[in-house]
Formats: sequence, structure tokens, C-alpha cells
Amino acid sequence: MTLPSLVTVDDLRDYLPGVTVPTRSAELALRIASRVIRRHTRQTLTFVADETVVLEGGGRTLALPQRPLVVDAAHPLTVLEIPDGTGIEVPAVEGRDFLRKGDELERGSPLYAPTRTMGWPFNRPLGVWADRVKVTYSHGYTEVPDDILGICLDLASATLSNPRRIRSESAGATSVTYTVETFGTASLTADHRRTLRSYRRPAHSIRQGA
Repeated sequence: MTLPSLVTVDDLRDYLPGVTVPTRSAELALRIASRVIRRHTRQTLTFVADETVVLEGGGRTLALPQRPLVVDAAHPLTVLEIPDGTGIEVPAVEGRDFLRKGDELERGSPLYAPTRTMGWPFNRPLGVWADRVKVTYSHGYTEVPDDILGICLDLASATLSNPRRIRSESAGATSVTYTVETFGTASLTADHRRTLRSYRRPAHSIRQGA
């Protein structure tokens, strides 16, 4: 799946008034910056419709890999439990078999009588997900948040201004010293990382099914 850059070329040109930015160079710098942000956060961030993933179950909570989760009439959430060794897919219904809490799907102990799909295998505690769960869902932002947009612009402009990661350079009597923030090739600063912390998905929080 090819993802779009988080920022447009026109946004980058507006961010650098008075600077001539060739289109191809701008596109490359934004692609590099977007890739660095996505790799750090482990999130696609831009909107993706109807992606299907198979996750490892076995517990009460199933965390979806990408966020925010988008569920509406045009983008339904489809959940199928796949108990090992059966070769069958059993639908799990929101409100009956699980509750949606943010980007997590949670089983629980309902007050009403459990259905036959409430946990696999049947001798396990009520509300345990099957061994594997196939989820089709939509996720991401239709409009990139401003703080992410700003970081992408920072990284791309640094790549354009100092692509060779030069610490300092001289031309005649003029000497220029670059800061770490302008080392180019999309180097995240400590401030960038702090800003992205709320968007970052911990590597251990998602268990992909086979």
C-alpha cells in the first residue's frame, strides 16, 4: 500500500516563503519526512478505508494496530473470530459480543446469557477472544493534525537546506554552522519525539496473527 505524504508540496512552499523549491525535490523531502514520522509512531496517520488484519487473540482485549478507528455508515467495522483448527470464521457483533473502547475491542462478562460466540474454546472464561481474529476497519485522519504537519514541514525543510548533513561550511569570509535540527535527511529532534509521543503505538501492544 502506497501512502501519501503527510504534507503537500504547496504547504511546504508556504512554509518556506521566498525560497524556490523544485517540485521533485519537495516531493522527495516530504516522502522522506513522512516515512520517518510513520516509522517512529508505527502509524499510517492518513486515512485508510477497509483494511483487513488478522490479530492474535486469546485475551479479553483486542488492540487494533492503527488509530484513530473510524466507524460510521460508510465505514463499518467487521470482526470475525477464527478458532484454531476449525477453519471457520464466526462473526462477532458489537454490543453483543464485544464493546468498542477507542481503538480497542473488549470482551466482558455480560449480565445477559452468553451467546455461542462468547469466547473460544468454550471451557475458557466468558469473553475471551478466539485464537485469531480477522478485523476489517477504517482508520486514520482525513486531515493531518497540525502538530504532525509542523514536524513534517520541519523535517522536509531541513532535508532541503542541508541534505549532506554538513556541520559547518565556509565560502570566502562567510562561515555557516548548522544546528543538529538542520542536519537533514529527516532527523527527529527530542522536541519532535515528545510531540509524537501521544501518537506512537508501543511495539509490544499488537500481536499479529499468522
